[in-house]
Amino acid sequence: MRHRSLLILTSVLTTGALTLTACGSRSDDDKGGSTGGSGGGSSSAAKNITVVIGVDAPLTGPNSATGLGLQYGAQIAVDDANAKNLVPGVTFKISPKDDKAQPATGQQNATAFTSDNTIIAAVGPLNSGVAQSMQQVFASANMVEISPANTNPALTQGKDWATGKKTRPFPTYFRTATTDANQGGFAGDYAYNTLKAKNAFVVDDKQTYGAGLAGIFKGKFSGLGGKIAGTDHVNTGDTDYSTLVTKIKNSHADMVYYGGQYDESELITKQLKAAGVKIPLMGGDGMYSDTYIKTAGAAAEGDLVTSVGVPVSTLQTATDFINTYKSKGYPGDYGTYGGYTYDATTAIIKAVKVVMDANGGKLPAMPDARKALIDAVQKTDFDGVAGHLSFDEFGDTTNKQLTVYQVKSGKWVAVKSGTYTG
Repeated sequence: MRHRSLLILTSVLTTGALTLTACGSRSDDDKGGSTGGSGGGSSSAAKNITVVIGVDAPLTGPNSATGLGLQYGAQIAVDDANAKNLVPGVTFKISPKDDKAQPATGQQNATAFTSDNTIIAAVGPLNSGVAQSMQQVFASANMVEISPANTNPALTQGKDWATGKKTRPFPTYFRTATTDANQGGFAGDYAYNTLKAKNAFVVDDKQTYGAGLAGIFKGKFSGLGGKIAGTDHVNTGDTDYSTLVTKIKNSHADMVYYGGQYDESELITKQLKAAGVKIPLMGGDGMYSDTYIKTAGAAAEGDLVTSVGVPVSTLQTATDFINTYKSKGYPGDYGTYGGYTYDATTAIIKAVKVVMDANGGKLPAMPDARKALIDAVQKTDFDGVAGHLSFDEFGDTTNKQLTVYQVKSGKWVAVKSGTYTG
């Protein structure tokens, strides 16, 4: 997403051992199980050390249902690593920081992380626009950042990616979600060839994720022969879409494509159907949340989204993860990016082990530990709960699977899964 899109902490000094933290937290971070610490200095023994991984996501306000899925996906990953003693002598913890889906806040969080030389790496953010504000900060500090949700292609392939000139801007940035170049094209192909739509009205929220995704859909749909019946933009936080509804109604479109988050689209589809415009609204993974259906109610029936990967509920590898999430009563939505967050966090944990193994079982002193982690993460190669995880030369996941979901009888139902690289 988000591309929107797919993290946080405090500190503690353990007697006789170095404690590594992922950094500053919200006032209520304790419930996320975070601890922090001071560190730096000389190499740490592998005995009794705590490594904290930062988690950055919108934990309050817009997109918080999905953002909380990131927080607790990471929490389950560190709990599992500790229970399995994945890195002997190391206890992993997280501390989440709330970016409120705001780029400026995300940048402040990144600065706080990197200013604390005890922080080893970060997971997140959710939103691509927030990621843009954080990337340079992390890169300057040689700190690994893995997003489980960002999908804007420019984040990994540079601003000229669409021309075929791909250049990786930041070697510290990775993601476990595939890009909008694939998602937007996948959606355009489905809308034209499977949904049989011929006239699409395209709307976006003017944000990095939404505008980018809508543009890619528009190009693919029209390239296949579809007609763009009209285009418009909305502001995040809007609640009255009467003017937009009138434009869509007068355009005689047979579908609406929305680039943005569920916070706005759930209201757009509700007001559209209330005005008698009974056409489906389709969007990207930013819309893929149970909250969308709960808010839109019956108006959501028939609406569609694309999202990365395959339904996590269908993966045997994700069974324990889902059961744990539910049994713990964690808030938020694990279905969209929870599995990808678990895998992103696990990639960092496994990379810590690689770095320590190469250093005689000790974690190098900061900032050397951060720098060493970059290469270790780049070489990630394991089967995660959401599928196989490895990164290409741009830091993108090699897993290009996507799924189209449709609301049927009040639930998201997968109607097509596949890969798209065109």
